[in-house]
Amino acid sequence: MKFVPKTICFAFFLLFINFFEGVYEKFGSAHASETNILEILVQGAKRIDPETIISFGQIELGEKFDEVKLNEIIKKLFDTGLFADVQLSLQDGLLTVFVEENPLINRVVFEGNDRIDSEDLERELQLKPRQVLTRTKVQQDTQRLLDIYRVTGRFGVKVQPQLVMLEQNRVDLIFEIDEGKLSKISKISFIGNDKFSDSKLRDVIQSKEDAFYRFLTSDSTYDPDRLNFDGELLRRFYLNNGFIDFQVVSTVGELSTGDDSFAVTFTLDEGKRYRLGKITLESAVEDINIEDLHHLLKGLEGSWYNARLINKAVDRLVGQLGLDGFAFVDIKREIKRNVNKNAVVLALYIAKTPRVYVERINIEGNSRTLDAVIRREFDLLEGDAFNVSKLRRARRSIRNLGFFSKAKVDSMPGSAKDKTIIRVSVEEKSTGEISLGAGFSSQDGPLANIGIRERNLLGKGQDLTFNFKGSAARQEFKIGFTEPYFLDRDVSAGFDLVQSTTDRQTESSFDERKAGGGLRLGYSLGPDLRQRLKYSFERTQIRNVDDQASIFIKEQEGNNTVSQVGHTTSYDRLDNRRQPSKGYAVSLTNDLAGLGGDARHLRSKLRAGYFVPILEDQVLSFRLETGYIKGIGKDVKIGERFFLGGRKIRGFAPSGIGPRDLETKDVLGGNQYYTGSVELRFPIGLPNELGLKASIFSDVGSLSGLDQNSSQIEDSSALRASVGMGLSWATGIGLMRLDFASAMLKEELDETEFISFSFGTGF
Repeated sequence: MKFVPKTICFAFFLLFINFFEGVYEKFGSAHASETNILEILVQGAKRIDPETIISFGQIELGEKFDEVKLNEIIKKLFDTGLFADVQLSLQDGLLTVFVEENPLINRVVFEGNDRIDSEDLERELQLKPRQVLTRTKVQQDTQRLLDIYRVTGRFGVKVQPQLVMLEQNRVDLIFEIDEGKLSKISKISFIGNDKFSDSKLRDVIQSKEDAFYRFLTSDSTYDPDRLNFDGELLRRFYLNNGFIDFQVVSTVGELSTGDDSFAVTFTLDEGKRYRLGKITLESAVEDINIEDLHHLLKGLEGSWYNARLINKAVDRLVGQLGLDGFAFVDIKREIKRNVNKNAVVLALYIAKTPRVYVERINIEGNSRTLDAVIRREFDLLEGDAFNVSKLRRARRSIRNLGFFSKAKVDSMPGSAKDKTIIRVSVEEKSTGEISLGAGFSSQDGPLANIGIRERNLLGKGQDLTFNFKGSAARQEFKIGFTEPYFLDRDVSAGFDLVQSTTDRQTESSFDERKAGGGLRLGYSLGPDLRQRLKYSFERTQIRNVDDQASIFIKEQEGNNTVSQVGHTTSYDRLDNRRQPSKGYAVSLTNDLAGLGGDARHLRSKLRAGYFVPILEDQVLSFRLETGYIKGIGKDVKIGERFFLGGRKIRGFAPSGIGPRDLETKDVLGGNQYYTGSVELRFPIGLPNELGLKASIFSDVGSLSGLDQNSSQIEDSSALRASVGMGLSWATGIGLMRLDFASAMLKEELDETEFISFSFGTGF
């Protein structure tokens, strides 16, 4: 019974030995032992020369061949990227190299890409025509195409690579693309927000829920990168409202069925809300008087902790210290929480720093713009005491030039501790502009605008413009040139050539044509105060006077020339010139005619505006304008008089106010006027990015004072007034405004207008 198992084991042992010897004879003798390569045979090569393949593998006749050498050859051939498969065999000194070549790309084709041009997609791929195709690179390029489309919000995109085999082992690589629909954000919700509502937080972030009115923006398109930025916006918002410990715990975008939209959820941890208690200020610099700096921190203690206001206060400290010559001021901050009292103590410490002087100013990146154009924006020169405030002003001025897509102005340590180097790095952009515009208004009808402008002529910062404006009632052609630094001084100089034609048949039974030009000179009187001097020469022609026109118009038919000098002094403290919400601006213009020409008069205009933010997104504005013209030894011609109505006093037709001929009802213009307006602009409950605002307003004004004294003339200085409401829409293709106004105080012959509409665009 015991003999049988022993016999079986011995038999299996003999079989194992025989098998091992067979394997060794077959493989071990060829690979484990060293064998000389006597002959090399390459098989499977079609496009690549066999000698080239042998060279790639670094194979030489007579060299020893073993397992290590085999692996080296295979690795080197695969590393070329030319082969899909490599096999080696050695028998009786003959090394056979079998290769399967990767195909060569004939062309790369995209199908189904309607939203992105093929040229743009091709630039993003590794694989190009006349390159070797590999499976790995095809997979990588497929993923790259998916990523490109997902960045644009198309998460349902599908990309399928296809190969079309051609002669000589060439292929057409075809990417079949199903772009899918834009993945929108269907809903944005928040978890953990106790202090602020969901609607308030939706206004804070940039991403928006999909809605029909957002077709002009991409804010409702799902974008993971933008969601990360939204988290930062939320953090800043909470930090500016006293929530020091705020965190965005998570941001989750859940894709709905069909890959059509995402539901985004922000999970928040608001933390406690802190007030700012005591603020301490210390300095390691003996020359700094702390007491002189405390006023820069007023108004912060006792209020909710606000990181933005604290940063501004620190900037004020840095700016003041910069004025004193301390360039590299390091103000350290330390916040100590009192959890029980929900308050923080802010400690500010001015680290030790020496007074610093400007060693030199380096400018780089400007291939077209002259160095002098950039350098003249500095109030600092080599050798001057460094001033942070002046550096910031120069940075702002350089960026405001509009010549550069990027402009970086900073300081760096110089050759000594008390020296600094100012470095200006810019990236130029195109400064030539061709603008076309179109629009419509109830006053002028269809509008058109064509303009050509070069804002950096010959790299010298000069401004040259050609502009044409046309409507049914008025056509104007203008050429303008400005040298911003005349004679290398902070003085702007320029000239204008203007020709215009105005149809006044409806209100005054004549046409007006003007042609002329002018010289101007402008300079600064202070940070916000500016003066402009000018001389102009203009020829006015009153023509096409209707046979039934007023006798007071007929007598002025013909030509009149005006030669005048003048000035405009302006003081501007507005936060935004286009859509101000805070601040004020005042300007005074005086013109004296009589230096040659036919006209003799003195004309003055005063304009003022004041803007006050009332509540969030609500702005109360006050506007005042008045003008007066006085003839000197001569009556004022109709072409120089004022006309009032339309946009300046809503509720009245253009030129609907002022002296008239009682018989013909022709508007004659006036020598003096005033207008005033009070307006409250506010949102109407829709999202801010929609750009829809409403307003209520009241306008007042009057126009009177003709030189002629006749019973045939209606010349009343009575007050006119109107009230109304308006609606404005800042669309992506222009500003649309609709006003409804009713004239509350008017004279019998005044012409009114209840609805006024305007729309315009530039592209």
